[in-house]
Amino acid sequence: MEENTKRLIESGKTALGIEFGSTRIKAVLVDENNAPIASGSHEWENRHIGNIWSYSLDDIWTGVRHCYAEMAEDVRRKYGVTLTTIGAIGFSAMMHGYMVFDKNEEILVPFRTWRNNTAAYAGDRLTELFGYHIPARWSIAHLYQAILDGEPHVKDIVFQTTLEGYVHWQLTGKKVIGIGEASGMFPVDPKTRQYNPVMLKKFNDLVKDRNLPFRVEDILPKILLAGEDAGRLTEKGAKLLDPTGNLKSGIPLCPPEGDAGTGMVATNAIKKRTGNVSAGTSVFAMIVLEKELSKAYPEIDLVTTPAGDLVGMVHCNNCTSDLNGWVNLFGEFASLLGVEIPKWKLYDTLYFHAEKGDKDCGGLLSYNYVSNEHVTNVDHGRPLFVRKADSNFNLANFMRCHLYSAFGALKVGCDIMLKEEGVKLDRITGHGGLFKTERVGQSFLAAAIGAPVTVMKTAGEGGAWGMAILANYLITKKEGESLETYLDERVFAGQEGVTIEPDPADVAGFETFGKRYVEGLPIVREAVHSLK
Repeated sequence: MEENTKRLIESGKTALGIEFGSTRIKAVLVDENNAPIASGSHEWENRHIGNIWSYSLDDIWTGVRHCYAEMAEDVRRKYGVTLTTIGAIGFSAMMHGYMVFDKNEEILVPFRTWRNNTAAYAGDRLTELFGYHIPARWSIAHLYQAILDGEPHVKDIVFQTTLEGYVHWQLTGKKVIGIGEASGMFPVDPKTRQYNPVMLKKFNDLVKDRNLPFRVEDILPKILLAGEDAGRLTEKGAKLLDPTGNLKSGIPLCPPEGDAGTGMVATNAIKKRTGNVSAGTSVFAMIVLEKELSKAYPEIDLVTTPAGDLVGMVHCNNCTSDLNGWVNLFGEFASLLGVEIPKWKLYDTLYFHAEKGDKDCGGLLSYNYVSNEHVTNVDHGRPLFVRKADSNFNLANFMRCHLYSAFGALKVGCDIMLKEEGVKLDRITGHGGLFKTERVGQSFLAAAIGAPVTVMKTAGEGGAWGMAILANYLITKKEGESLETYLDERVFAGQEGVTIEPDPADVAGFETFGKRYVEGLPIVREAVHSLK
């Protein structure tokens, strides 16, 4: 097996995906069947520079080189091969944000990441203008806010892109972006799979009095679909990625994509009526739509799959942080009694006990808002637990309540699509830390959305693996083979997963809890007001 893998590496029958996450850059090298064969990573943190959350260009290049070097060393250690060529490469990163460059290819202001909420006013203005929800983290919101604020750099912009678009451009010379990420830079027309021309005109008319030297379409990267040629690694690019000089130029690159798109690929959730939920520190659901929604909703972002199909996305800032805090509290209590419980056992014990609770959590209520939550209009983090005097207050209900709360804001957004808009959902794939304990989080999510939830036994390597699959699709797809077919037949065929159908009693219980959750929102808003 190792000898066969060694031959594949030497002959370049591999694909590499590199993803820039918020706290880690991850590289995954896969074989021609998309099985991971080597990996590397680099830990990094954003910095607060001039009231902006950012990573410097040095951070970006130091990080990606170290990540690549770790992966190459993993190849050498496992297979005794010096990595000199790869079949195809793809880059992914945390969604959107703001990177703008002048005619000399110099960055004009520090990279503004998705974490910044500084463009909220501009996003609201554009939402009103377009009749289409524009979140504060989207690139066009950042651009318009900079225009409104009269920032002097705006007049010098000749190119605007995202983090993975920037890295791709530097390695290939191509100013391109995958459609999934493009749809978070500026709204995309799902029919033409290009930037929406009506909205482009509205934006240009809106800023006409500013006498800018560009139209917005002139500074945005070219949109490409999954599987389309996105250029090749230049000699300069090869040295940027691998300063040792071992890596050869000429390697094809696939369109760079955002982490939302790679998550969809890694969970085989790009078909219409399917979706995925990623549940960790934050939680988001992505559901592939059969048609456009009837109107704009502030709770729902409209993006696309890497193949260009429309997706409704509900993104919530809070998921497991408050839950983890309570689990740690119980661990601390056990330590006081002289009992040291392994962290995994602590989680399993408390989560499994939650299954014994009342279906509606016995009247208990909690909000897991460690930070603000835009979906429910809560401006600042105020984690809160509340109950009535006659609520059924016991440990099982307490834990069940906090597990339900982890999906509380998500349910508010998903209910708009599933109930108000009548969106059909055949299955959801769950991934992330909340699903590590077998069955519990999975069954509660199924109850929240009223649809089957599948958790893959082979979770792969997350978004970096999804990006490697997109790179492999570029070079191994058959004539006319869609990404959907490629994933079904050549990546996920035979992969084991566990699917849990929604239990009707759990669904009814979560509905009761959900009604209480919405009715109680004024409590947590008052906590924000009263606890300065």
